[in-house]
Amino acid sequence: MSKENNRREALIYHAKPRPGKIEVVPTKNYSTQRDLALAYSPGVAVPCLEIDKEVENVYKYTNKGNLVAVISNGTAVLGLGDIGPEASKPVMEGKGLLFKIFAGIDVFDIEVDAKDPEKFIEAVKAIAPTFGGINLEDIKAPEAFEIERRLKEELDIPVMHDDQHGTAIISCAALLNALELSEKKIEEVRIVISGAGAAAVSCTRLYKAFGAKSENIVMTDSKGVIRKDRENLTPEKAEFATEHDLHSLDDAMENADVFIGLSMANIVTPAMLTSMNAKPVVFAMANPDPEIAYDLACATRDDILMATGRSDHPNQVNNVLGFPFIFRGALDVRATTINEAMKMAAVKALAELTKKPVPEQVNLAYNETRLTFGNDYIIPKPFDPRLIVEVPMAVAKAAIESGVAKEPIEDWERYREELAARTGGDEKTLRVLHHRAKQNPKRIVFAEADQLDVLKAAQIVKEEGIGEPILLGRKEVIHDLMDSIDFNDDVEILDPKSSEERKIKNHYAELYWQEQKRKGVTEYEAKSVLRERNYFASMMVKTGDADAMLSGYSRNYASVVKPVMSIIGKAKGVTRIAATNLMLTERGPLFLSDTSINIDPSAKELAKIAHMNAQVVKLFGFKPVTAMLSYTNFGAATHPGAKKVSDAVAYLHRYYPEMDIDGPLQSDFALNKEMLAEKFPFSDLVKKKVNTLIFPNLESANIAYKFLKELNGAQSVGPILLGLSKAVHVLQLGASVDEMVNMAALAVVDAQQKEKL
Repeated sequence: MSKENNRREALIYHAKPRPGKIEVVPTKNYSTQRDLALAYSPGVAVPCLEIDKEVENVYKYTNKGNLVAVISNGTAVLGLGDIGPEASKPVMEGKGLLFKIFAGIDVFDIEVDAKDPEKFIEAVKAIAPTFGGINLEDIKAPEAFEIERRLKEELDIPVMHDDQHGTAIISCAALLNALELSEKKIEEVRIVISGAGAAAVSCTRLYKAFGAKSENIVMTDSKGVIRKDRENLTPEKAEFATEHDLHSLDDAMENADVFIGLSMANIVTPAMLTSMNAKPVVFAMANPDPEIAYDLACATRDDILMATGRSDHPNQVNNVLGFPFIFRGALDVRATTINEAMKMAAVKALAELTKKPVPEQVNLAYNETRLTFGNDYIIPKPFDPRLIVEVPMAVAKAAIESGVAKEPIEDWERYREELAARTGGDEKTLRVLHHRAKQNPKRIVFAEADQLDVLKAAQIVKEEGIGEPILLGRKEVIHDLMDSIDFNDDVEILDPKSSEERKIKNHYAELYWQEQKRKGVTEYEAKSVLRERNYFASMMVKTGDADAMLSGYSRNYASVVKPVMSIIGKAKGVTRIAATNLMLTERGPLFLSDTSINIDPSAKELAKIAHMNAQVVKLFGFKPVTAMLSYTNFGAATHPGAKKVSDAVAYLHRYYPEMDIDGPLQSDFALNKEMLAEKFPFSDLVKKKVNTLIFPNLESANIAYKFLKELNGAQSVGPILLGLSKAVHVLQLGASVDEMVNMAALAVVDAQQKEKL
């Protein structure tokens, strides 16, 4: 993506369809006069008086216990420096978004116009009663140290400056694992810290808490090694000043075991790496460019163990692994502070999680056969769904054991279940899907590229590295549209109706005729239909000239499916294709089938649809738990429609006993575990969270998914075609740009999987 395109996209993202990235959403009913009377006057007076009697009731009757303030004065914003409180607001909103999507924590971002530490402290103290915790952000050192110290001392809610402690916690977990792999002890290794800001100081303090020795630590800043004989050292720098006769980073690196980079790009040379001890541990965490490039470091030393702050290399030190889950655990026990014990518990939890078997969902997200503890995997991946469980539980336990928890947890298994349930309410599934596509992009034919929205989707697919678009349509129209949206990338453009493509078209027509001539298709008809872009695109995929295909934006579903069905064969063992829609709901992902193809499938066909759908659920990294839906529960009615579902369930239980599937069930019983367990305790789905719904016919499935999409605002990925031998997918008429981009990512992942067969 060009710099100007990136600038435009960033501004549009923040401005449209409404400014900003976060909003306040009511959590109580407000539709009737009674609701409003309870929410405000006169009903609101009752909880007010209860809180007046006992201030701790504020946690019982308000959102304080799940509300964090992200507070900054804008003096050290990302790599932008002192840009002021207003200019820092997009960053603080972004931090609030991360809190919400990763840990379900609500945030108010607060930008304070106060560079003076005393004024800033007073402002934060004055508003602290609103919040259950405070996340300090982007405050320059050394003021940040004093601000955090004072607020921790003077407030009785958790306070953490993430710039300091987030990096410290994540890098410390990585360091413990790296040293284990290198067969070295933290008490014995020589550590060089490049940088002396807030993060560097906090990192070094935490390493010492885990056993690193002061005499083995050398810290450097822009002036060189921080030595005890240097004048005018801040208290923080003086804390780590060395007596060793070292002056430069070159000197410090000689015979060092560990390098921790928290400074600036390209200050470490290959010669410095060569001077380090065997099996050096190098964390080059400057962003966006590390202290030494990953590829250069690995080429210099084949025994190096490397981490960076970048997502395009192994071992990314990413603060999102820490702060959402640390605050989650602290809030859930109403901790009065975030102390050393809690931070150390988070470190241990992250380090230990890395050594456990990795869920298939994570392997799929990173296009790995099997991630295992080793040099390229020393800290968990940000998409790991176990983070929301393991880290908060460790932090909560440490808060209780260290005596700072006001509301200790007694039922840990229930708490574990509550934490796990929080993973379903966001869009992690889409982030994983896009990430997987980018690991191995494929060639995607956009069959209607002379439509503006289709072209916009293709542009995003190209710029984001999701896939390589091939554009079909009228070339002059496509070029004009590309100019209008600054789509300047070099992409292949083909027009099936143009004489320029005659050779390709004739080749496809000949192949098509040879396959179809005994089905009544003449050679002339074959040449004629290959002028139609859905036939042309399908032949591109069939012959391997493309890996995937998307169409259907401007034409009805049946007219697109017909050429696909006539050219792209069914996968081995498949007798009937079907379609499913992935709905991203507040309770988590739901797969709905069959939403587009089979009008009234038989019992056996319904069973096969359910079995194919289960494979798609696995493709996304989930374990399929399937409910076969009807208007009745477990054969209570004898209508043929209900019996069909009963017969399908019986078929699946007989031939696929390994599947978690049951029915017939009404939809509310399928989705409500408590109702199901109370009324039908014998069901195979009791205590399981259903993520797949199989409908008895097309009309019920199609109506249900469109209701979900329009009334509840659930995002939809699909229809996903099941049972084809190639990655071909048909869009819904008038699909949005975002929907087409998501479908493109799905098509790429589908092509990746089919390539392995």
